[in-house]
Amino acid sequence: MVGAPDVVIPSDKVESYSPHVNGTPIFTISDEIGSPDSGFTMASINSNGDLKSPGSPPDKKITDADAEKQPLSGKKEERWWSTLMQVTVPFFIAGCGTIGAGLVLGSVRNWDVFREVQAILVLVPSLSGLKGNLDMCLASRLSTQANLGNMKSSREVISMVVGNISLVQVQAIVAATVVSMFAVVVNTISDTFNGDYVLLLVSSAIFTATTTCFVLDFVMVMVIYGSQKFKVNPDNVATPLAASIGDIVSNSVLAVTAQYMFEQIKLSLWQPIALLCVYYSLLPVWVFIVWKNKYTKTVLTTGWTPVISALFISGIGGIVLDQAVNQFQGYEVFQPIVNGVGGNLVCVQSSRLATNLHQTAIPGVLPENTRIIEWPWKTLFYGTTAAKVARMLLVLALFGQIIFMVVADFVFQGFVSLQFAFGITYVLCSLTQVMVLLYLSYMLIHFMWKLKKDPDNAAIPYLTALGDLLGSIFLLLAFVILSIFGLDYGNNVPN
Repeated sequence: MVGAPDVVIPSDKVESYSPHVNGTPIFTISDEIGSPDSGFTMASINSNGDLKSPGSPPDKKITDADAEKQPLSGKKEERWWSTLMQVTVPFFIAGCGTIGAGLVLGSVRNWDVFREVQAILVLVPSLSGLKGNLDMCLASRLSTQANLGNMKSSREVISMVVGNISLVQVQAIVAATVVSMFAVVVNTISDTFNGDYVLLLVSSAIFTATTTCFVLDFVMVMVIYGSQKFKVNPDNVATPLAASIGDIVSNSVLAVTAQYMFEQIKLSLWQPIALLCVYYSLLPVWVFIVWKNKYTKTVLTTGWTPVISALFISGIGGIVLDQAVNQFQGYEVFQPIVNGVGGNLVCVQSSRLATNLHQTAIPGVLPENTRIIEWPWKTLFYGTTAAKVARMLLVLALFGQIIFMVVADFVFQGFVSLQFAFGITYVLCSLTQVMVLLYLSYMLIHFMWKLKKDPDNAAIPYLTALGDLLGSIFLLLAFVILSIFGLDYGNNVPN
């Protein structure tokens, strides 16, 4: 840069030098400010040695009115219609999946295993949330790597994919074991419990979690790799598509596996015991693969707190589901839809925000004029870079929930029986959930970045779990309010 003063960077901090981005040199920073393995590898340093976003002119103060004009990524700013199209298609595909998940849950709740083992219902939101926690984190991590240009080499892509899939298997086995133990404790406190059902719950949970995640992982890899080829931002499409088949597959696999194990334990316990022995024997193999992989080694030792914490948050949502299905007919049909839509949309926003931080800042340093705690209307409607996409997501939530509500009611009953009061209450509770999640995602992701924690690994588990909990509570509140006025949806639902 002609006329610019020299940039003095300590030699022990700089590992590599890459070409300029928008006239700004990009450096890779060493472990002292962020481990390369954790994904914290990009920093923007201007000619004065200040940390700035590549897209921001030097020494220019950005007002709130101009904030939305700044690109969300460090690359080329997406047109609003392009973002909307990229998000809308996978969103409605994912909506079909959530409708299917609700219909599956509505049809299997009368199976023997669901009547005899109430703890199964506690597992439903937790395992759906686990799928969201693990697979959406994987989608967010790979989307960030794709946007950073780290998925060009076939060898690196294979290494990245193998490491991440192995990591998800480790997390799925451990997390499914923990959440099944949580379900056992909750059921034991509220009711008597058969000891044989412990094997049923643990084996069903582990088989459901590992199988669902394994299938979705390959779907994610193909979606992200295809997005690169067709010049589509994977942040917009990967996380909704991760959920498009995840909820319905998770509920279906859990129901079928639990019912099968329920019938088998009446004869012998060898099948659930054999299944557990196989998975626990494979656990050290997965751990070894992850530990030897440079892309996942750090996550193996540092990524457990968000996943386990999110499981307990989703578990509370499972308790709400367990109580609500016994009081309100039809609740189990709409609960996966509310939870799924909120989780899908907030994951799109959080994935984009995380990618933006990876491209425009270094860990511990927020982009210029960015605050952790912001006014809600600035993050949801107008005033920040996040607001533009947040508005689109809220519009999608509004129209999507209306369509999903009508379709689910028609498929479940064979005709449309919705009352106007139910529709308004349902839409309001779902929009409230989405707004709360989008606002929390903005603060949480920037807070984690300030703490030098990678939001691709840490933020999504909390957000999807909160989505499950808030969705379950808000929907229950809607059913309670309607029942007070004698407008319960269950009055029209056949037993």
